[in-house]
Amino acid sequence: MKDIKGKLTILFRQGYCTPQIARIAKKIKEASTTIHYNIKKMEKDQIIKTYKAVFDYKKIDLGYCAYVLCQISPDEYSNPENIANDLIKHENIESIDICTGDWELILKVRAKDQDEYYLFVKKVISRRGIIKIQTVSSLKQLKTEFIPL
Repeated sequence: MKDIKGKLTILFRQGYCTPQIARIAKKIKEASTTIHYNIKKMEKDQIIKTYKAVFDYKKIDLGYCAYVLCQISPDEYSNPENIANDLIKHENIESIDICTGDWELILKVRAKDQDEYYLFVKKVISRRGIIKIQTVSSLKQLKTEFIPL
């Protein structure tokens, strides 16, 4: 059989997943039609934004995880979304938060290893508007997306 794991992984990371209605019905003891109706309503009301797979990132060559604390320049400070919207385009960035305190942005970055992360920093993070970063490397993730690993 054809191995399309790489193609599927890309799509799953982009939100091409669906809820397992039969499994949910069994777990909460409700009819599948009731669950389907409620899920569709939650999607329509944008309570549910997307579905995604939770991976063992080492097995898909994204085992290095870092949190990058970013300080932005004073001329960008009034609208941090400008920088965030530019950074969103990069597939290595899993999440971006605008926050308070000493750092204006927190990025969650995934890469194959430290070398790939280093290239990412040189190419992406060292852009105009970001004046200082601090990287916090994750040694081991125990829980993600509310799921213990």
